[in-house]
Amino acid sequence: MNIHEVFAYLRVKGADRAIAFYKQSFGATEKLRLTEPGGRIGHVELELGGTTVMLSEEFPELGILGPQSIGGTSVTIHLHVDDADAAIQRAAAAGATIVRPPTDAFYGERSGTVRDPFGHEWSIGHSIEDVTPEEMQRRYNQLFATR
Repeated sequence: MNIHEVFAYLRVKGADRAIAFYKQSFGATEKLRLTEPGGRIGHVELELGGTTVMLSEEFPELGILGPQSIGGTSVTIHLHVDDADAAIQRAAAAGATIVRPPTDAFYGERSGTVRDPFGHEWSIGHSIEDVTPEEMQRRYNQLFATR
C-alpha cells in the first residue's frame, strides 16, 4: 500500500460559519463545495498554505458529529506559520478561544493553542531554533525531572 496524501476532515455544526472563520483566521481559500438541494454542505475542500483540509456539516442520521455534539475533541491540528503570536491573535479576533497562549518550548518552537468556535483545537507555532532529536530528548527529560 502506498499512501499518497493525508487530509484532516472536520465535522462541524454550521459549516458556512466555519468556512468563513477559517478564511478569516487562517487565510483559507475554498477549492470545492458540494451542497445538498436543501442547502446542507456535504463536502468542502479548503486550502491552507498548500494543504487541503476537508470539512462537512454534521450528519447525525449517519453518526457524523462534530466536537460540539460529542462534547470535545481528542485531536489537535498543528499549523506551522511565520508568526505564531500574530496568527493566534488573528484567530482569537475571529472568534477562537485561546486555550494556551504562545510560549517558547523546549523543542525549538514558539507555539500556543486555540479552540475554534466549532470545537476544533489548533496548535499554532513557528520555529525559534533548530534542536537535534538528542537535545530535544535531553530537554524533555529535564522538563519531567523538575515536576
